[in-house]
Amino acid sequence: MLHVGDVAPDFCLPNQDEVEICLRDLKGKWIVLYFYPKDNTPGCTTEAIDFTENLPDFESLDAVVLGVSPDSPKKHKNFIEKKNLKITLLADEEKEVSQKYGVWQLKKMYGREYMGIVRSTFLIDPEGKIAAVWEKVKVKGHAEAVKEKLKELRG
Repeated sequence: MLHVGDVAPDFCLPNQDEVEICLRDLKGKWIVLYFYPKDNTPGCTTEAIDFTENLPDFESLDAVVLGVSPDSPKKHKNFIEKKNLKITLLADEEKEVSQKYGVWQLKKMYGREYMGIVRSTFLIDPEGKIAAVWEKVKVKGHAEAVKEKLKELRG
């Protein structure tokens, strides 16, 4: 897992419209990069809706919100249309970016072990450094907490 002060690993991933989004192209902006397990599941839906509802506030703070999961661009597009989301979702089908950020981990559920995304959020500053990290995120109130941290860091 990355820590505050680390340089955010670069990446280029396709969004829901198959448009490649690269971290280097967003330099100079604050980036909320949140990793989540799967489209159209209860926790992930709540998180995406919360970020969508807070998007005008993030934009007024010069921040871009990017959600990342192993789902395909097509699944992302369906999720966005079904839930009326306004955020950008990136497809990390090869899990390379999730591994670079340390969120692709061994998980346990009902006694079964498997690899998956540990819900995590990284706030990346305009210079491309990690400014804040949330690990094992609890969805309720998370978007609000990220927004408050961003306001605090922007001074």
